[in-house]
Amino acid sequence: MSEFVPDVTFVVAAYNAADTIVRAVESALRQEGVAVEVVVVDDRSSDGTVGIVSTIGDPRVRLIALEHNRGPGGARNVGLAAARGKWIAVLDSDDTVRPDRLARMIDRAEKSGAQVVVDNLDVVSLDGRSVRMFSEAELARQPLLTLAAFIGSNVIFRSQHNFGYMKPVFERRFLEEHDLRFDEALRIGEDYILLASALASGGRCAIEPSAGYIYHIREGSISRVLKLDHIDAMMSADEAFLRRYPLDVLSERMQRKRTRGFHQARSFLLLVEQLKKRSLAGALKAALADPLALRHLHMPIAVRLRRLAARSAETAPMTVAAERSPLGGESPHTSKG
Repeated sequence: MSEFVPDVTFVVAAYNAADTIVRAVESALRQEGVAVEVVVVDDRSSDGTVGIVSTIGDPRVRLIALEHNRGPGGARNVGLAAARGKWIAVLDSDDTVRPDRLARMIDRAEKSGAQVVVDNLDVVSLDGRSVRMFSEAELARQPLLTLAAFIGSNVIFRSQHNFGYMKPVFERRFLEEHDLRFDEALRIGEDYILLASALASGGRCAIEPSAGYIYHIREGSISRVLKLDHIDAMMSADEAFLRRYPLDVLSERMQRKRTRGFHQARSFLLLVEQLKKRSLAGALKAALADPLALRHLHMPIAVRLRRLAARSAETAPMTVAAERSPLGGESPHTSKG
């Protein structure tokens, strides 16, 4: 009897996902028109994730339980190595996919001669409301995703949503031929670097305008809070990316904008850190160190500085985290695994 070779392997990195993992896996198994397998890589969960996945009675589901926590990138790399499908789809353990998603995406990729394909997303908030991330008409006008467009979209402060949210489906052979894997040093931004590397390696990326991926926002996601060490790690990853891949002129221009955005984000986080300490002098110093960042932040920063200056040492500490900022909400680059 020949070994089962699926059209698509879903790689699901799971960490303490006991409350959502079955929903995610079942949505992957319901794909229509394609043969699938689901590889769940448990990243040393401390809840009942392993036990729950073990009870799923479908031979298309394989569980790999890691002995040590390796983070989203490391867990996904284990899944990539175990994948047998012609195509590889990454699915976060708290998200879902529509039944016709992979059939539509693969058809789009094959007709375009593409090795990578992305699609639209629906974002479901905690209260159940659903919002389509991109206009289908807008995506239809852009049948292929270029490296310059991808980098340019992933610039902090540019927009609330960008192409970094998209969940690519990769041709497995292309990933292997170009030795492409997730950067395990990153906890945020590992999926951005992988798609950017695929595009820089000559990969052709088709865009399916319809929404097949459902992005569920939930409490506790590692992507909900951006920290200085996240910014520093992403900047280091970008530097390694630039050392490995030569960029065309337009991509270089977009990369400069992305880098400036990181510097502004860093200045913003340093400023917030001083505000949390209720240090007026420190906040002013951080603000003056990068006046360009204040172009984006002048309104909330001015309010905070006036409030801080008016308060005495005996007043209650400020609550900065609750205020909406350009870095608030879900990060454009991270997985929630």
